[in-house]
Amino acid sequence: MKNEHVHKLQHPMPAAGGVIGRVLETAYGVYAWITFVVCVSAAILSAAAVPGLERRRRGVSAAARAWLFIAGIRTRVSGAETLPPGHCIVVANHASYLDGLILQAFLPPRFTFVIKGEMQKVPLANFFLTRIGSRFVERFVATASSRDARNLLRAAAAGESMAVFPEGTFHPQPGLQRFRLGAFAAAVKGDLPIVPIAIRGSRHILPARRILPRHGTLQIDVLDAMRPSDQEGCDKRALAEAARQKILAVLAEPDLAAVRRQKGVESHFPSE
Repeated sequence: MKNEHVHKLQHPMPAAGGVIGRVLETAYGVYAWITFVVCVSAAILSAAAVPGLERRRRGVSAAARAWLFIAGIRTRVSGAETLPPGHCIVVANHASYLDGLILQAFLPPRFTFVIKGEMQKVPLANFFLTRIGSRFVERFVATASSRDARNLLRAAAAGESMAVFPEGTFHPQPGLQRFRLGAFAAAVKGDLPIVPIAIRGSRHILPARRILPRHGTLQIDVLDAMRPSDQEGCDKRALAEAARQKILAVLAEPDLAAVRRQKGVESHFPSE
């Protein structure tokens, strides 16, 4: 596989200011949403009708790539050849509603996506995600969260490849949050390589609390894999922090976990 896989689509729209710029941005956003609905509808129909999990995942990936093409979003993937051919766990930063679609478009069909449990309450989303083999993780109910964590550990021990957004959610503020440890505990349990992925550009296109997408470009960096047994102490916390630092080095966004830790330390001392 080449080091860089580029989709050269339409040229980015030229910048325009004032009223004309806002009209063009709105028109593009409406167009992008209409085409998104069409492609998602095709993906749902494919997931419902096509037999075989791998074939369904391939169909959904094709629909995701089709939308990026139709929406004119130039997407560059670098380091794809470093993705291990065997089982592994991908961990990526989470900045936009589009991040799951982006990984679905470019990851091989062997990957199972780990989704927040709230999506099970949305009937159509629950049906679709279940049909493509996603695993749900409860974030707020302790007993269910523990059960789901045990399921992930068993899946990892069985050698299942997974894709996870370990921040758990995303916010409008740029930066990388602290990582939840479930994926890293699963990697340690199964001695599966952790593959950090940095997604850039999705926050600009469709950040939290924004309805209409903007035109933009995407950069996806697949970083070197880390096997737990090669890390000192083989500790899930150390593994999570090592993955965070790899992503931060590429992302060029603030370390929000460090900022919050610093504020926590400062809050214990009177201001000078």
